[in-house]
Parts: sequence; C-alpha cells; structure tokens
Amino acid sequence: MALWIRFERGGQTGFGMLANETIQIHIGDMFDAPVASGETIALAEVSILTPCIPSKFIGLWNNFHAAAEKQGNAIPPEPLYFIKGANSYLAHGKAIRKPDSYDGKIIYEGELGVVIGRQARNVSIETADAFIFGYTCVNDVTALDIITRDPTFAQWPRAKSFDTFGAFGPVIATGLDASPLVIRTLLNGRERQNYPVSDMIFSPRSLVAAISRELTLKPGDIISCGTSLGVGVLRAGMSVEVSIDGIGVLQNSVA
Repeated sequence: MALWIRFERGGQTGFGMLANETIQIHIGDMFDAPVASGETIALAEVSILTPCIPSKFIGLWNNFHAAAEKQGNAIPPEPLYFIKGANSYLAHGKAIRKPDSYDGKIIYEGELGVVIGRQARNVSIETADAFIFGYTCVNDVTALDIITRDPTFAQWPRAKSFDTFGAFGPVIATGLDASPLVIRTLLNGRERQNYPVSDMIFSPRSLVAAISRELTLKPGDIISCGTSLGVGVLRAGMSVEVSIDGIGVLQNSVA
C-alpha cells in the first residue's frame, strides 16, 4: 500500500509518497509510472494540496441501505449522481466557507472517494478494479436548503458546488481493499458518523462500471460514494474530520 500526496513548497507544486511524516518526492505523472527523484522532505515543511485535480467530481445520492431505510427511500435501480464544480475543491487543513449569498444550513457528509487511474469508458464490473487508482477521504459539503428551494427544479449541482464545498484528501491510498473500510466523521472531536463500505448499494467497482457507460472517466477523476446516517449541520468555528483507517484523516475548519 502507498499514500500519495500533492504539495506546494516555495511556490512550486510537487507530489510523492508519504510515510512517517516524510514525503519521498516523485517526478512524472502520478497516474503513469512516476519515478522517485531521490529527494525527501518533511511533511511539516510543505503546504498540502488536494491529492489530485479531477476533471470531474461525481457524487452519489442514496447509496447506503441503512440511510435509505431510515429516510424511506426506495433502493434505486441505478446509481443516482450529480457533479460538483471544480471551483469547490478544497484541500486538507483549509477552511470551509459559507457564501454570503446563502443564509441556510450547510451540512457535512463524510464519504469514501474513488480515484480513477486510467481513462475508463464502457468498462465492466469485472475489470473495474484495473481503472481504480486508489481511495481518498471526502467531505461533500452541501447547502441543504437550496436543493428544494425551487419546487420546479432540484438544484443539486448548485447546492454542492459553492467554493470550498468539495473537500478531499489529504492523500490517495493505493493497493487497498475498500470492502472492509469504515467511514467516520467527527465534529469538534465527537463522532457523528460511523458506517461501513459494505452497506453500499452500489460498490466502488459497480459505480465505475455504471458511470463509465455514460461519462468517460479520466485519471484523477473522483467518484464520491455517497454518505449514510449521521449527517449534520456545520457552523462557524467548528472543526470537521473525515477519518478512514488505512487512508487517513481529512480535517477542515469552518470559517
């Protein structure tokens, strides 16, 4: 297993493998045979960036049995998804900011993110793993009241795409079996979400296969697998963490 991270140092961006708070710097393309440069740097000496720059950030709705049952939602016959704008991407350690134009609730949604490693179009469930580079932590922040503000038009992309509403990172974990993973979300240090990947309606490989029939997935694209029970409101001054053993902890404050 490896943990890949992107960073900024002295105005320059770089990437590498993280181990014991030290980054082994690599050159080339993270998704296409990167090569170790031989240089290392302490994690404390860099600014952490999002671990990739997706061309698309795809989010799932109603993808967990427990949440569907509690909310009275039918099990969908196919994945239900939306796309978050690239302007929303937010790195570990940065602040989530509620826009001045919106005075309603914003909520956290701790999720598992699938990171695509190879261009994928019309792939099968059986071959989908070959197109998954690894996994990351996601906080799919949402302006909840906007979704149904207009009764004639559900505004999912708008509610999901405000600046800073797409937090993910701090790393991409590769060589990892996602099936036994558990997603935990902590608000000001108190656990609010704790749910297993095994409760997904559509597994990561099923999502890659289904979505690739409709959208060409590119290296670095993220499929955020949806959330389960325990979603709650974010307020200024709070700290929110999405923790997945084997991947790490994504932490963001709320400004």
